[in-house]
Amino acid sequence: MTIGNFDGVHLGHQALLSEVQRQSRSARGPAVAVTFSQHPLSILRPEAFQPELTTLQQRVELLAEHGADHVIVLETSRDLLNLSARAFFEQIIRDRLRARTIVEGFNFGFGHNREGSIETLQSLGREVGVNIVLVPAFLMDGKPVSSSRVRNELLAGRVAVARAMLGRCFRLSGVVKPGQKRGQTIGFPTANLADVATLVPGDGVYAATVLHEGKAWPAAVNIGANPTFGEQTRKIEAHLIGFHGDLYGEQLDVDFVERLRDTRPFAGVEELTTQLQNDVGRVKQMVQ
Repeated sequence: MTIGNFDGVHLGHQALLSEVQRQSRSARGPAVAVTFSQHPLSILRPEAFQPELTTLQQRVELLAEHGADHVIVLETSRDLLNLSARAFFEQIIRDRLRARTIVEGFNFGFGHNREGSIETLQSLGREVGVNIVLVPAFLMDGKPVSSSRVRNELLAGRVAVARAMLGRCFRLSGVVKPGQKRGQTIGFPTANLADVATLVPGDGVYAATVLHEGKAWPAAVNIGANPTFGEQTRKIEAHLIGFHGDLYGEQLDVDFVERLRDTRPFAGVEELTTQLQNDVGRVKQMVQ
């Protein structure tokens, strides 16, 4: 098994899962991923907690997709987080989960205040005969791929770089709520997304694929305010190219492909419309 937050299930996490799968075949046992119901930081330091890259449901599905036969979700609680490294190993890993082999990465920490290191894990494993397998960091451009690195790229709007580290497009999910309906009046109706539980990429206009009821639509997505009309509220607006119909109350999944440009004010509706036509043309070329 492997244990972690696995936020994003990026290429580094996928390398861990591949090794877990290899070890499970050798031991003729299941490949298990163990994660947490919520990030420990959301309980320990809520003021420093940032939105995650994936919801718990997305994380579980991705862990299974990338090789976990079973995904175990531990309920994140102060009692769990206050366990010492030894107590966590003995109570959770040895007694409850009965692990035979633990696969972890270079920066694994466990127990109260992450007091347990890889060396601690190896020492505890030797005491009870649990095999500890270390997987080296997955490097991209000479640096380890990590959840925080993916997050920083998304906040900077570099969704293509994040896509390379995730091995897939970053996905944002939300529910369509009524907006100002200005897009309809200029020929570019948009779906305004709310109730987004994960991180939102930095402001800008993006080429994306929007998934709705099993069908994929190329889309131009604007994140940010609408300065042309004097609006300062940050919004997520998706124009589904070729779609006609009512989406209010529907959930949409948005897969970000590439950043097209900054958001900026335009002199008027005509200039804005010309730019939107250009955006749509570029999306059609990028998203098939």
